[in-house]
Amino acid sequence: MNQEFIDALSEIEKEKGISKEIVFEALESALVSSYRKNYGTSENVIVNMDRETGEIKLFASKNIVEKVEDPQLEVSIEEVKKINPNYEIGDVYNQEIHPKNFGRIAAQTAKQVVIQRIKDAERDIVFDEYVEREKEIITGLVQRKSYNNVYVDLGTTEAILPYSEQISGESYNHGDRYKMLILSVEKSTKGPQIVLSRSHPDLVKRLFELEIPEVSEGIVEIYSISREAGSRTKIAVFSRDPEVDPLGACVGYKGQRVNAIVDEIDNEKIDIVIYEKDIDKFIANSLSPSKVEKVFVNEAEKSALAIVPDYQLSLAIGKEGQNVRLAAKLTGWKIDIKSNLQFEEYLEERNMTEEELIEEYENSVKESTEEVTEDINMPEEEQALGEDNITNEDSDNLEDANEESSVEENEI
Repeated sequence: MNQEFIDALSEIEKEKGISKEIVFEALESALVSSYRKNYGTSENVIVNMDRETGEIKLFASKNIVEKVEDPQLEVSIEEVKKINPNYEIGDVYNQEIHPKNFGRIAAQTAKQVVIQRIKDAERDIVFDEYVEREKEIITGLVQRKSYNNVYVDLGTTEAILPYSEQISGESYNHGDRYKMLILSVEKSTKGPQIVLSRSHPDLVKRLFELEIPEVSEGIVEIYSISREAGSRTKIAVFSRDPEVDPLGACVGYKGQRVNAIVDEIDNEKIDIVIYEKDIDKFIANSLSPSKVEKVFVNEAEKSALAIVPDYQLSLAIGKEGQNVRLAAKLTGWKIDIKSNLQFEEYLEERNMTEEELIEEYENSVKESTEEVTEDINMPEEEQALGEDNITNEDSDNLEDANEESSVEENEI
């Protein structure tokens, strides 16, 4: 080793961010292994490298004993006393050794260690860079496709867009540029494994933060998102400033802001609704673009019955039940929808009035409260979201909705 090697390490440290000390320690360890492998010895070898000059010294570490039984591991007290009279039995004596041709072995080992350390450090740098950016948006260039997976060039590394995270029907051709969500970053033997997503609801959230200043500044906040990628998204927003209209801020002048987001997600429809603290109002808003006349809520079961005009039943349910399904995910409540006519028939079947139905729901809350009071340690049941939240008792509603799906929906 010489000064050129030390200078080279300094340059690597500056360009790659690899600490010289890490390389020195790795090199010392590798030289010990190389020495034992090439010289077939069982000696306890220590390698010291001078951090300033690169000079390498090898030592055989031996226990000081009265009578030597294994010359490779032990040295007599009589012999070391000649070197230094302060040595005692039980001390360790580091005897410098000068193996032939070790300079060539050291140079070859140093090259291998430095190359490997550079690779490891580059992987660590990439991992550290992207692990801090999980759930953020990044722009990538499509490189290739393999087994339905898309491999994306991020500039400093390559990431994968799995089939399960792609937007249905979206084509990914070489050279195409997309905004994607960094879903997860994990270490692997081949370097950092970066998984991207185009279908995750958080992608829409990040796009709103990117395109709408009021959202990025926290004036308008996103309460919840429900998404069926490639088809439709519902997003609930509210404003912390009474002077700012959250819906207007998100839509923008002539729809410019929301249209920019729609363009980024392959023209996926987006319904922007206003979040309300009153759950009945929030549920009514969530069923947009349909008009909801009444909402009856059962807080004990976190379920709701929404009443819509007869001519808007199919619009409220949506094609194949999509509108009510997304509304259920958005609110976290089970939602049953009935038209005015169906609601009247429902009350007749149960022989009750609207007031009695409301009272029934209110009593169920009281009963639920009493049960919790009796057994305070009862664990809370996790509320199911998604399709389980849809409780359309009359399955004919869905069939009717599919037949009447020609009703135009006023999505944004």
